[in-house]
Amino acid sequence: MAPLRGAKRRRKAAAEKKAAMAAAAAAGGAPGAGGGDWWDGFCMRMSGTLSGIQDAQRFEFIFKMPRRTFNYICGLVRDEMMVRSSSYTFLDGKVLSLEDRVAVALIRLNSGGSLVTVGSAVGVNHSTVSLITWRFVEAMEERASHHLRWPDSSEVEKIKSMFEKIHGLPNCCGVVDTTHITMCLSSAEPNCKVWLDHEKNYSMVLQAVISPDMRFMDIVTGWPGSMKESSILHSSGLFKMCEKGARLNGSKMVVSDGSEIGEYIIGDAGYPLLPWLLTPYQEKDLSDSKLEFNKRHAAAITVAPRTLANFKDTWKFLHGEMWRPDKHRLPRIIHVCCMLHNIIICLQDATIDEAAMSNDHDANYKQQVCQLADENAVRVRDKLSEHLVSR
Repeated sequence: MAPLRGAKRRRKAAAEKKAAMAAAAAAGGAPGAGGGDWWDGFCMRMSGTLSGIQDAQRFEFIFKMPRRTFNYICGLVRDEMMVRSSSYTFLDGKVLSLEDRVAVALIRLNSGGSLVTVGSAVGVNHSTVSLITWRFVEAMEERASHHLRWPDSSEVEKIKSMFEKIHGLPNCCGVVDTTHITMCLSSAEPNCKVWLDHEKNYSMVLQAVISPDMRFMDIVTGWPGSMKESSILHSSGLFKMCEKGARLNGSKMVVSDGSEIGEYIIGDAGYPLLPWLLTPYQEKDLSDSKLEFNKRHAAAITVAPRTLANFKDTWKFLHGEMWRPDKHRLPRIIHVCCMLHNIIICLQDATIDEAAMSNDHDANYKQQVCQLADENAVRVRDKLSEHLVSR
């Protein structure tokens, strides 16, 4: 099947979301299919884990999402998860329902517990936990990809409006940042040194472009922790597309002197200064315009570390104690967790209180510094800085 493009892809994604929401609504009230009967039975199996937790808080305590979002996810993955409807059973012989299977996979991903720990908590064999979790990952890849994509032109305009309204940065389209997914790795294993990062941890890097409402718009992962932010950027599809003008190619803004500034994203000092990626001024004795730019830049960029900290705190499976550098499976699981993160934000009823969130996603990691600066980018940043104070 040929890849879907443009409007056709958006129509397909909208149709899939509408169908999944309808299935979620149906599941929410059907006995044994996401309603009270299923949840009551699941609570009984996890009674030891849930002791001391109020009934009203139990669902979100376990799954880190409201019931409505859980039902939506069940609707998305129903067909793939139920291909072998009688293959997976509890220890007492009862066949796992769709909701049971999704529940097992989500608990495995957000608790960080071992296969044995999760299996004991829900009453299934540890091998069943492993098989169900991987089936869920495959199902999400197949059915939920539209929840992690680069925004279309109308969505980009909304993002730019949010950045300008909140932080006073016009034409800004996102924040790029990286985080380390630490892994357990023996120093005796071949090629282990490539995974050793500058803080002496074995890790895999996730690079993400993040919107002002904490959604992932673009990610790349799988690169070893020894690589610098700037190197990962240059190896990414994002870099290639921006360099050839396939992204960040929307409407330009006219600044005070009449010149134009195109769309851009912002990043910290670990990234190179490029015409489409603006980093803070690093020199001392800055002018008023440069200080103002740095002030607004620093305020806007905080959405990235807060998002990454929330992401890693929710999906504790990615804390890495059991992971080895599998170039095939771990990046795919990270990708699915990013999609789940976006789904939770998409379906949430209330705005997230960012101020109450931690921004410490890479504890004890020092700020990287990149001195590379494109000459055109220097002029773009200076023009924007002067425009900010002139207004």
